[in-house]
Amino acid sequence: MNILSSILENKIVAIIRGANPNDVLKIAKALHEGGVNALEITMNSPKPLSVIEKVSDEMGDQVIIGAGTVLDPETARAAVLAGASFILSPTVNIETIKMTKRYGAVSIPGAFTPTEILSAYENGGDIIKVFPAALGPGFIKDIRGPLPQIPLLPTGGVDLSNIKEFMKAGAIGCGLGSALVDTKLEVTDEYLVQLTEKAKQFVSAVKSND
Repeated sequence: MNILSSILENKIVAIIRGANPNDVLKIAKALHEGGVNALEITMNSPKPLSVIEKVSDEMGDQVIIGAGTVLDPETARAAVLAGASFILSPTVNIETIKMTKRYGAVSIPGAFTPTEILSAYENGGDIIKVFPAALGPGFIKDIRGPLPQIPLLPTGGVDLSNIKEFMKAGAIGCGLGSALVDTKLEVTDEYLVQLTEKAKQFVSAVKSND
């Protein structure tokens, strides 16, 4: 499986932050049922490495697992060894990019300004996470003007009301946190049904832009 191609094809990266480790597999299955097959488990969640390993072992042939909020190369290495096939960061750390690539994983550093975005890409970032994306779709369109060669993944501020506009502006996909996976809610059977339905809505929204 080509991980980069899979991310570009899926377009949605679901961010699972702060979930109870016992609930993540259920959340992953509900997302997969809804058509969301790229999952980011953040490193500032409880027991992230064991969760990555568990989901990768159980669902590695159905979804691709990434590690998020990776701030240093040591964490990137540990996450890849646990089963993560892509590494996301909120910032540009060149050593983290290098370590990620050394271990054969896809690198998605976070950047905001045109200078940061270009630097992240020139230093090996495969996709650049535009974070935060609070300035809206117009900002993505503006960045795409002088830097059309760089794949952009807006994250932070994307929801059902604006995801189509982000895609029309030239984003290759979007990272979705609490707008899709609200880990503050209790993970009941009803929650999982609603999560699957919400995933389907987001998938429909990005596919309608094809």
